[in-house]
Amino acid sequence: MNKVAKKIIIYSMVGIMQIGFGASVLEASPRHDDGDRRYRYEERQHERDRRIREENQRYEREMQRRHNEEEREWRDRQEREKEHHEEVMRTLGGLALLAVILHNN
Repeated sequence: MNKVAKKIIIYSMVGIMQIGFGASVLEASPRHDDGDRRYRYEERQHERDRRIREENQRYEREMQRRHNEEEREWRDRQEREKEHHEEVMRTLGGLALLAVILHNN
């Protein structure tokens, strides 16, 4: 009887381990509801692209010299705009990187 009890316990533990491995594999497998997530990712990507285009257009407008502006004022404004533009682009680039990281998880 002792041998039978040991075999039952061992086979039960092996079965429990197989169920645990199976649950892990199922949890790690891709799910069928991924389409909605992909749609949201693409929508955010289009929004980011639009914001980048708008920022580039704004930057180009601001870098042009105005008719009543002196040379020194224009250079100062160009420098401020360049810093602002770089900061906005870094922010948008960081958001893009974050979205890629989150999308891959």
